[in-house]
Amino acid sequence: MAIMQRTVLVVDDDPHIRDLLTFALRKAGLATREAGDGEAALADLDAHPSDLVVLDINMPRMDGIETCRRLRARGDTPVLFLSSRDDEFDRILGIELGADDYVTKPFSPREVVARVAAILRRTARTPAPLPSGAVTHGKLSLDAEGWRAAWGGAEVPLTVTEFAIVRVLAAQPRMVFTRDAIIDRVHGPGFAMTDRTIDSHVRNLRGKFAAVGGGDVVETRPGLGYQLGPCVGVAA
Repeated sequence: MAIMQRTVLVVDDDPHIRDLLTFALRKAGLATREAGDGEAALADLDAHPSDLVVLDINMPRMDGIETCRRLRARGDTPVLFLSSRDDEFDRILGIELGADDYVTKPFSPREVVARVAAILRRTARTPAPLPSGAVTHGKLSLDAEGWRAAWGGAEVPLTVTEFAIVRVLAAQPRMVFTRDAIIDRVHGPGFAMTDRTIDSHVRNLRGKFAAVGGGDVVETRPGLGYQLGPCVGVAA
């Protein structure tokens, strides 16, 4: 299996949750380490690099948000957030920080193991290149060199990932991209990201374009994925 012999650091101030997750992860063939807060987690990672970090958001001393910031400053170790609050702010904030997925408490250990396995499987693939070149489609225009997006000549501020997603779709406007294909084109398959994260980024960029009349910039193809819309300008 792709996840065998890989190590997961479980970070939570609740020892019962740590025991629950480490037991489930070990049953799945993974090695585990534990930390009770963010400071301990960073110290552990300095001494024992891990392949993925399961990170609780609400912890004493250093919470998961600050821990994730510091992890991202060090490198690209995948992060799965554990959150006790299932609201949009937590989810988007975690994604903007570079988290790869999240699970809301209370959770099933089997769900956590499945999400960890999905993230780790992605790290074993060969990266795919991101399409290059300027693109214009309807009212949408993209400046690949300047990483700028515009709608009808007015610039639309996007994050790096949002721009990369719409750039991938616009490079082949007739193609329907699965979520995995989008991840491969945006970051390369070695970058850990899940379907839920792609959905959140697409929702965010749709909202930004809809605010300027571009409610048709991205189309959802049920059961398949996403495709560039006609970009003629309609309400959201």
